[in-house]
Amino acid sequence: MANAMKIAIVDDEQDMRQSISQWLALSGYDTETFASAEEALGTLGPEYPGIVISDIKMPGMDGIQLLKKLMGADSSLPVIMITGHGDVPIAVEAMRIGAFDFLEKPFNPDRMSELAKKATNARRLTLDTRALRRELSDGGQIMSKLIGASPIMERLREDILDLGQADGHVLIEGETGTGKTLVAHALHSVGTRAGKKFVLISCGAHDEDALMQRLFGPMQPDDTRLPAIEEARGGTLVLEDIEALSDAAQARLLSVINDQGNPPETRIVAICNLQDEGRTCESALRSDLYYRLAALKIVVPPLRSRGEDILTLFTRLSEQFSEEYGCDAPKVSAQEAAQLLQAPWPGNVRQLINLAERAVLQARRGQGTIASLLMSDHDQMQPVMTTEGKPLKEYVEAFERMLIDNTMRRHKGSIASVMEELCLPRRTLNEKMAKYGLARADYL
Repeated sequence: MANAMKIAIVDDEQDMRQSISQWLALSGYDTETFASAEEALGTLGPEYPGIVISDIKMPGMDGIQLLKKLMGADSSLPVIMITGHGDVPIAVEAMRIGAFDFLEKPFNPDRMSELAKKATNARRLTLDTRALRRELSDGGQIMSKLIGASPIMERLREDILDLGQADGHVLIEGETGTGKTLVAHALHSVGTRAGKKFVLISCGAHDEDALMQRLFGPMQPDDTRLPAIEEARGGTLVLEDIEALSDAAQARLLSVINDQGNPPETRIVAICNLQDEGRTCESALRSDLYYRLAALKIVVPPLRSRGEDILTLFTRLSEQFSEEYGCDAPKVSAQEAAQLLQAPWPGNVRQLINLAERAVLQARRGQGTIASLLMSDHDQMQPVMTTEGKPLKEYVEAFERMLIDNTMRRHKGSIASVMEELCLPRRTLNEKMAKYGLARADYL
């Protein structure tokens, strides 16, 4: 959402600052204004959660000097420069230094909103990628993110550990929202290339010319980056939405792969998103490229096939969101547990994350049910019947396990407190914990 990102407006003219701020605020952005470049530098830094719009001509430190300092601290921070009419040489100089784009006075407010949207989207992607890289720099940490005790998730983790040690290219397939990019990070983090470069390119986010240039070069004179294939040398190049590659780009990629030899200098991990569209990656790519990329292959399972993992994930996610929002996590009834297990989950884990957040928010307001959230997600979903699909015993056991797990977590492993809340004698609780693979040590 637009209002998740800030926009810093730097201009010595108060009227200009206020008009830009008011217009962007109407578009849903959180703005803050600065009367000078020196004042702005006290706030702007490498982790600034937004973008900058700055006038070029200002007393003291001008916009070009500010841009140089910002690019020196964080070259990926989007800075939109405002130039006077006819100041084309200055605008060209700003773009050479690293400005995201420029607006010439008098500018169209709609054009400014359009640039702000592009810039904030780019900034969000940069910050998300940085956060993910920090979080997943340790292979053990990333594997712990692949939550689930189902056999299908156990196999996925084993496949990642096995293929992570290999040198061949990898194809990752799976439905939207299953966590394919997370798996790509895991492959890199647990393998021999863990300390080397990890470069991620979304093939569907660029037009053909821009993508060819970003992947293979030559780069623009003012672009300090290497082509992605060079930037990732010795490490891993992840190509999201590989099916979006044009025939020409596929041919060029195949040529690069053939030239690298074996083992490849740059490992390519291709991510395909066609499973839920009725097409296949094999049909979308030329056969020789497909078979080079699919020499090693991982299929990330859909959420609906992961059984009790759905309840485990929902519990963990709702706990995280309840901590974030400062309220209690919603309690899940037996019927709601069955509904969660039987839901079709077309959006997979991504959909479950959204549902868990909404469940926490509505529980904080004291209204709504998980069932109503599921129905709003699946307008065509049939009423859930716990006697269909799986034996009722399986749903009861899944709910029982979730209930004991939640209670143990809430009481930090206090057996006495759990016995009292669930009205269970110690022997029965011990038997059930052993049955469901729950250990008190995990909650201390």
